[in-house]
Amino acid sequence: MNINPLNDAENIRQHRNLTNSQKKNNISTKEGVLVNNYVRDNENTLTSTKDTYMISDKVEMPKELYQDNSRIFDKKLLPLSGISLGVMSAVTTLTWFVKRSAKIAKETAPEKWLPAVTRNVNLSKETSQIIYQMIQSPNKKTFIAGTGVLALSAMAFMGKTFFDGYKEIWVKRKEASIQKNLQENLIEVETQSFSGKMQIIRSLMSKYTSDFEKYITNDNENVLQNFGKKFIPFTSNQNKNKEKSNAGNIILGIGTTLGIVGLGFLSLKNLAKGKIHLQENLTKAKDAISQIVATSTEETKKIDKNNLEHMFMSIEGAQDLETFVTEEIRKLKWNNNSEKEEFLEKIMKKFKTSSTKVNPNIGGDGTPKPAFNSFVDDYRAFFYNWLLDTENPQFKQLFLGITGVTAVSYGGKLVGDAIKEVQVKKINAQTELELQKRLVSTELRNFKSKKDSAIQPLVEEFYKQVDSGKRSKEELKTIAENILFEIKNGPPYVYS
Repeated sequence: MNINPLNDAENIRQHRNLTNSQKKNNISTKEGVLVNNYVRDNENTLTSTKDTYMISDKVEMPKELYQDNSRIFDKKLLPLSGISLGVMSAVTTLTWFVKRSAKIAKETAPEKWLPAVTRNVNLSKETSQIIYQMIQSPNKKTFIAGTGVLALSAMAFMGKTFFDGYKEIWVKRKEASIQKNLQENLIEVETQSFSGKMQIIRSLMSKYTSDFEKYITNDNENVLQNFGKKFIPFTSNQNKNKEKSNAGNIILGIGTTLGIVGLGFLSLKNLAKGKIHLQENLTKAKDAISQIVATSTEETKKIDKNNLEHMFMSIEGAQDLETFVTEEIRKLKWNNNSEKEEFLEKIMKKFKTSSTKVNPNIGGDGTPKPAFNSFVDDYRAFFYNWLLDTENPQFKQLFLGITGVTAVSYGGKLVGDAIKEVQVKKINAQTELELQKRLVSTELRNFKSKKDSAIQPLVEEFYKQVDSGKRSKEELKTIAENILFEIKNGPPYVYS
């Protein structure tokens, strides 16, 4: 671009009254000003660009850039392979266990075998019980009672469905109100966070502006010469890592060790006391056995057998058990000695037997075939009983009472659960609000730490240029302005 200092109306007006010498000096002065401000030295460098973008002389690439992340195989397939091998290993282990069990059973004495058990099918639900009754005893009463119970079940199910749905709708509406109030309250929290970030930026700009002015004004030559010895980064004190003391860990370790030793000593002490108590109980049981034997007669033989059998089982594991039992049974005042020997043999066999059969009234006779039992805990069972015998008024009252209590209990539980859920959601919302308020300071520290990490290298570069003395004050001013621009508009951003 051609610059002609004469293309100025004010300049033309002034030239009318100047001599030739004055005109020449005036034009030379203006040409120098224009060149100094708009025309740089004719040199092929990027000095101005480096100042504008704050480009350092040498910055290494991150080492992670050249890391080789190639994989020999996809690690995501390892869990699938592990599961497959694990399942097959479990199946193989199970087959080995079966083979081992068969071998052990063959080598085990018959008295050690586990007894056969009846497979008890418990009809614990009233609907299962009435279907069993209609199939097992199909008659008018079972069909009427069964149909009535099924109808009552359908009514109860639909009523439960309705009230459960109503509860969920009510809880959901309350939850919507709670969430709205939470979002309204969070506006203030987010405003505090936003305002705090803006204040951090203003504080950083104020601080660094004050620092930079020391090196770009004309009355600070000595500061420029001695800067390298005085510079202290802005965040050096705030980000200093404090070494943690191990005193707490040592105390915790000592306390844990003492606790373990103390609890171990207490356990041994308890076991010692328990052994003393067991020995006292064993002595009392032996005295009771001796008393039964001393008072035994031929008339009380049947009762004595039953009592002694249970008493002998209670002292199993005592020292010299066989000797004590043999001596006491042979002291019995029974006329038939062979009966004593049979009783002794029975007791000794019981001591050696590992298991016993369950009571037939509870678990069947041991035949390995299914047996059906009905132990129903259901309000509909009382309705079934009433329909079987409608002439019994107590069945009716029992059904109405049990059903009423069940309905009231369920209704109360439903209302209680609904209120509990709403209150829990309210408390959770309040907790969330309090947490967000507490996180404001954390977010601000996080923001400032990231802002410092972005600005600090640029500030250090500025002071490095100051310390080198190769930059003019105008160039340092440009760099400082660009740093302040980066503080104001660079990452991390306020809105993030």
